[in-house]
Amino acid sequence: MLNAAENDLFALVHEPIDTAALAREIRADRDGASVTFDGFVRNESHGRRTLYLEYEAYEPMALAKMREIGQSIHEKFPIHRLTIVHRLGHLEIGETSVFIAVSAPHRRAAFDACRYAIDTLKRIVPIWKKEFFNDGAVWAEGELPPAPPSASKSAS
Repeated sequence: MLNAAENDLFALVHEPIDTAALAREIRADRDGASVTFDGFVRNESHGRRTLYLEYEAYEPMALAKMREIGQSIHEKFPIHRLTIVHRLGHLEIGETSVFIAVSAPHRRAAFDACRYAIDTLKRIVPIWKKEFFNDGAVWAEGELPPAPPSASKSAS
């Protein structure tokens, strides 16, 4: 697909993501389907109440890796357009952290490309998530902080 990637969007932002606008922009008359993934902040992690999240990135490399994912998607799937936007900074419960949208002539390619995009982004893009709780904070995928003293006593 020549020049397919010129209509793609890859971005790191520090403000809320307008998912509705991005979903509208991905559509074109030649497409028969669009698929979106909206990853947002949930209120618990590992059985603990989450207060908020903070995301950090090595931005130049993160954008390069996002574009690399886009190139790979265009090679693997017959899609038309792709959008990958990730938010950085402080995010409250319910706010979108990552939004992916794919348009294609047929739904299967759109679904498969969207799944590939989020799975690959999580694996190779240098973006880090820190989760904040009442009793401390932890970088995601890392060790959980020790349980608060009151929880240790009740377990005895």
